Amino acid sequence: MVPLCDVFARLDFWKAKVRNMKVELRKWTLEEKESLIEMCNAVDRSYLSDRLPNPYTNESAEWWLNMVKETEGIKGVFREIVINGKIIGTISVEQKEDVYRKDGEIGYYLLQEEYSKGIMTEAVKQICEIAFQELDIIRITGLVYDINIASKRVLEKNGFTLEGVMKNAVIKNENIFDLCIYGKQR
Repeated sequence: MVPLCDVFARLDFWKAKVRNMKVELRKWTLEEKESLIEMCNAVDRSYLSDRLPNPYTNESAEWWLNMVKETEGIKGVFREIVINGKIIGTISVEQKEDVYRKDGEIGYYLLQEEYSKGIMTEAVKQICEIAFQELDIIRITGLVYDINIASKRVLEKNGFTLEGVMKNAVIKNENIFDLCIYGKQR
């Protein structure tokens, strides 16, 4: 068993490290296609929706980057997460339609080697500010599998509140999970 003082020392180390690194959100461009393909094929898909193609191909990347180009600032905000010049993840808020049009849904992922460094907490903070500025929305919704403790924590640290739990709402790799619905108001 690891002594509690060691755990806190490690947390302080990572907090200091994140303070010293700049979490940058940049707009996606067609020039980042190869980086997108590489990242999408390397990402841990345990808690992602199945709409992310696997394997992620050249055609997948071209389709997505063109969709982003056409809808950026109109129906969504889409950003690459960059640390020290390297793309390590992606984050977006996509505005919903019809009677849900004042709501946006947040989605994100990070390369596994970048987990637990506070990067996604900072990225969510930034993307929410951008989305509330650029999109005609009054709230942002985050949908998280109940088992994904880290993602729930990221949203909570950014002022999202748990609004409800849909029981047995998700099937992923033949496993059934509850789905937590988080919301953040403007």
